[in-house]
Amino acid sequence: MSVSPSTSTRRSSRLCTTGPDAPSQPGLPHSGEPQRRPDQDFRRSGFAACGLDGDRQNAAQARGFVASTLYGWGVQHLAPDASLVVSELVTNAIRHALDPASTDNGDYPVWLGLFLHPGDLVCAVTDPSSAPPCPRQADGRATGGRGLTLISSLCESWSWSLTPPQGKTVWATLPLRSPAV
Repeated sequence: MSVSPSTSTRRSSRLCTTGPDAPSQPGLPHSGEPQRRPDQDFRRSGFAACGLDGDRQNAAQARGFVASTLYGWGVQHLAPDASLVVSELVTNAIRHALDPASTDNGDYPVWLGLFLHPGDLVCAVTDPSSAPPCPRQADGRATGGRGLTLISSLCESWSWSLTPPQGKTVWATLPLRSPAV
């Protein structure tokens, strides 16, 4: 398991860990393993998680984490859709689940998990609120409110569940298909 180092003296806005199959940086083998081509062992399993502090930059950090992880797993063709899905899930968690006035959100109140299964990729975001996600109908002038609609159009399924002792996890699955040749 690797942990991304902080490069500044202030607390890093994310804490990311990856399973043994995911490199810490795109294109670099992890712990001496030989680098795989994307078509090798395509149906492997994997897990990676990233703790986020609720900062406005977390969506961008989450997209980078997704791209790096999926490249390491050899399924980088999923990165554009997965990055959009994760960006929407993280943004919703930060906007709607965290109390901006609270100083008691904890160091990493939002967690992103990626799960690679034989048939799909699951993107899951956990936050401290037990309020369910609420799809909205955004009119043409609205600058927001389309996130769950985008997720619905890209994913095979999405849902949420309560996460004891508090909070919820919102997840979405993307089909795991080999890249077009």
